Amino acid sequence: MVAAEASDNMLLLTKPFILVNLPKWVSLRFLILLLFSVNIAFSGSIVKYLPGFGELPFKLETGYISVDDSELFYYFIESQGNPQEDPLFLWLTGGPGCSSFSGIVYEIGPIEFDINTYTGGLPRLINYTYAWTKTASIIFLDAPVGTGFSYSTTQEGWPSSDSKSAEQSYQFLRKWLDEHPQYLPVQLFIGGDSYSGMTVPLVTKKVIDGVAAKVKPRMNLKGYLIGSPRTDSIIDENSKIVFAHRMALISDELYEQLKTSCNETYVNVDPSNTACVMALAYYEKCIEDLFANDILEPTCAFASPKLNTEMGRRSLQQQNPTDFILSPPRIPEEWCRNFNYALAYMWSNDERVQEALHVRPGFVLDWKRCNKSLSYTKDIPSVVEVHRYLSQFGLQVLVESGDHDMVVPFVGTVRWIKSLNLTVANDWRPWFVDGQIAGYTRKYSENGFRLTYATVKGAGHTAPEYYRRECYHMFKRWVHYYPL
Repeated sequence: MVAAEASDNMLLLTKPFILVNLPKWVSLRFLILLLFSVNIAFSGSIVKYLPGFGELPFKLETGYISVDDSELFYYFIESQGNPQEDPLFLWLTGGPGCSSFSGIVYEIGPIEFDINTYTGGLPRLINYTYAWTKTASIIFLDAPVGTGFSYSTTQEGWPSSDSKSAEQSYQFLRKWLDEHPQYLPVQLFIGGDSYSGMTVPLVTKKVIDGVAAKVKPRMNLKGYLIGSPRTDSIIDENSKIVFAHRMALISDELYEQLKTSCNETYVNVDPSNTACVMALAYYEKCIEDLFANDILEPTCAFASPKLNTEMGRRSLQQQNPTDFILSPPRIPEEWCRNFNYALAYMWSNDERVQEALHVRPGFVLDWKRCNKSLSYTKDIPSVVEVHRYLSQFGLQVLVESGDHDMVVPFVGTVRWIKSLNLTVANDWRPWFVDGQIAGYTRKYSENGFRLTYATVKGAGHTAPEYYRRECYHMFKRWVHYYPL
């Protein structure tokens, strides 16, 4: 169960008779919280000042929207360009369970942490020039429930799944647009990265089907964007072996042994297939000490001297960065990317910050950048057929991958795109930023459906976190219908 303490609190809220048996001060506390959570139609508020930053130079709105028995938290940043004409994005960060704040501060938003001068205390935020919000309005949604500051008002509401998360994200968007009708005329896109590669096409399909069924409000959907997208559990996992060979992480001999003994299928292997099992074990030994997010970057070692050597070599990527020492940026050889995330924990859990963001107190007791304790069911193994369905419509689509990402290797992404049997409009070529190759791209077109695939040279998982400037130019060109 996600956030066990918070879930217990929700139980108290939904079972009034329990309140009678609680100490008086406890009962009062939860009654106050109940007043905040019941029958709230709209609670979006403009944030003009953020601790650690000061007065904001852009329009930020935060708030909750009720969907079923969930309260979904969002950050809305209006375009710093021309909000009356620039497109509107619903942005879903991956995980599942990673807060959209991670997308704001580490990937595509107009602010970032001042990592290089951090000496302690509340982390400082600074402007970031190459933000996607320079040319688009973006709703950053904490979804599914249990992500970021989103919570459930009932115990039954905490568990989620691919299908439930997609439905709730769609219902959120409908309600948000009902409350912000000034954005209905502008072009709408659905976007997200990593595991949101599963939910973005599902939400997009729901929007299309809703428009066909004349559901109100009518959304002006134009396309969708997915970065380093989880798409098909078999294709994505199998592609890791191919990627490892292409990147010289395994030998030619091992690769051929894997292909032959496993019949090029490396998921759900029959235990009786000894040759395949042994080859996979050898493969795992070869790659176990790599940082899968970017195979060129160092893994993050545990800081505690009490841990044994083997544990100390394991990556920090699935741990809470606040459990470890923040590596001083002034010692470059000790830097590790995951240490940067510690600042998000420190900042978002600060009471002054939560007050400024209009977070309802008491519901999320411990904010996490990525909540790995979600009660979440991956009930949709593949969305390739959803992409095939969407290709019937005249949508504008961008699929991008970091070419050093081993979490969702580009190899698998290329494979499922090819399986759609789209016509190649512009074949493989480099794309440039400031006269330098920033990656490679290919464009497909089929009956008005236009899909642009792009790699980001040298980038990991996900690409905007590694090459924010290049990804901004990629996004700006694509979203305004220019070739990369």
